[in-house]
Amino acid sequence: MTNPPDLPCAELSTATFPKINLTIMQDKSAFCFGIDAVLLSDFARVKNKAQVFDLGSGNGIIPLLMSRTSQASHFTALEIQKEASALASLNVEKNQLEEKIQVVCGDIKDVRSLFPPEAADVVTSNPPYAKANAVRKNPNESKNIARHEILCNLEDVVSAASYLLKSNGSFFMIHRPERLSEIFVMFAKYKLEPKTLQLVQPYSDSAATMILIEGRKNARPEIKILPTLVIYKSQGEYSESVKKIYKNYK
Repeated sequence: MTNPPDLPCAELSTATFPKINLTIMQDKSAFCFGIDAVLLSDFARVKNKAQVFDLGSGNGIIPLLMSRTSQASHFTALEIQKEASALASLNVEKNQLEEKIQVVCGDIKDVRSLFPPEAADVVTSNPPYAKANAVRKNPNESKNIARHEILCNLEDVVSAASYLLKSNGSFFMIHRPERLSEIFVMFAKYKLEPKTLQLVQPYSDSAATMILIEGRKNARPEIKILPTLVIYKSQGEYSESVKKIYKNYK
């Protein structure tokens, strides 16, 4: 296979989701998707004929998965890194989803010049979790950008989601529990009411390491706390809850 022009030296690997007839190419040298993308895709609730935007889409994993498991009308995948955006476009082409997914190489901070307001029924995002000044940065620039708030921060993501959403539209995000108070502050600032929250922890006796959250634009105050999602039953073996999620894809 010949790499596209924006991926001349990429070492590509393949992830397959046979149950939904999906093949996803990844660049081994860049940030590869993990279970968090699968969990967010499963957590997001999308109505029939919805317009969905994914912010910081990477190789397009979230809209690719959701294009097969939801009845959404169209997905827009926004990604700032040229190589990741090219890979997302390649994945769309390889899976013959050109009519359903549009990949846009652009900056979340420029969303107001890229798209009209209230264009989305649903917005999803798996944004960088760590602040820009966090220690232990990765020497790989692509991975560093994906993991740290270098090119965008939490407020940029929430502000963009609010701008794109129609009234009563939903923003689904996965993040870290230590950022939850900041997330609530940003949601309030941009008129997103927290509606659903789920903690995610590695084992039943460990602390949460991720959160799944839904914010709904211009909604009334009321939040539903879902049962905690445990990833592993034992080392190397997924819990029954996670196995059930993966059965939708594999």
